Amino acid sequence: MGRFRVPTKPGSKYITPAGAARLRVELDELWRHERPQVTAAVSAAAAQGDRSENAEYTYGKRRLREIDRRVRFLRARLDGMVVVDQPPSDRRRIFFGARVTLETQAGQELCYRIVGPDDLDMAADYISMDAPLARALLGRRVDDEVSLELAAGTQRYTIVAVDYADIS
Repeated sequence: MGRFRVPTKPGSKYITPAGAARLRVELDELWRHERPQVTAAVSAAAAQGDRSENAEYTYGKRRLREIDRRVRFLRARLDGMVVVDQPPSDRRRIFFGARVTLETQAGQELCYRIVGPDDLDMAADYISMDAPLARALLGRRVDDEVSLELAAGTQRYTIVAVDYADIS
């Protein structure tokens, strides 16, 4: 028999305090509230008799499998996470949590916050530290230039500002 593997999200194990709290709330909601409700509904549907033609039973069992899969994933993910709640000692360099302002070759300013993959959906200007642009920026300072190879050609950026004001 094969060994059961919990699917893990590829990428960094770093997360913001807000991202970790959001994952813990989701885990708590699934385990303490939704799973007991679905379990009760499945038990009630099973008591009605023939399970093969009982849609409530079938859908309930499917939902329980989905909940259990997500709970396993969240527990495994949270277990290995590193919550970054302090700025680095060198605030002039770009690390996890930095809000970075870039200027394109065309003079357009772009602002991004470098976060972990579990934080991405929290704000539109968040980019994963595993993304090519973030990897190119990590460790750099204000006035450094970075180049990124894109399908449309090479894009060059100049780092205008680095800020850690909202890291905690």
